[in-house]
Amino acid sequence: MDKIIMFLATGFYSGNLPKIPGTWGSLAALVPWFFVRNLSIPTYLATVGVIFVIGCILAGSAEKILDQADAGPIVIDEFVGMFITLIAAPNHPVAWILGFLLFRFFDILKPFPCSWFDQNIHGGFGIMMDDVIAGIYALISLQLLWMLGSKIS
Repeated sequence: MDKIIMFLATGFYSGNLPKIPGTWGSLAALVPWFFVRNLSIPTYLATVGVIFVIGCILAGSAEKILDQADAGPIVIDEFVGMFITLIAAPNHPVAWILGFLLFRFFDILKPFPCSWFDQNIHGGFGIMMDDVIAGIYALISLQLLWMLGSKIS
């Protein structure tokens, strides 16, 4: 069972890649996202909700297996963050790349309340929540930038 937990919590082992596990996990998240991106909004949001709940359980379990709080290889939180970022993303590769970059920016910078969750809430829920909030910041930024860009064009 530990192998299944680690396979999923590490984003199909993308979190085990060297140096920048969060970035690798965010990139890996684009693969399953590509296949669910055209779901209806209610179904897409339900999918994000399921990933969040399962992610809380997996991240908390992986933390115990690794015996390390919010261990780098745990990247299931990046998956939910990317899925949130790309809610209703324009059907254009530039939008997807911009979403990825914005999510990484907010996930690394951790503006409030991301930083608060990161520092004060522990276990699977805490691991997931800072990325949920970073995803919301990136979602809003992506939509605004895309709107602004289309008005300038």
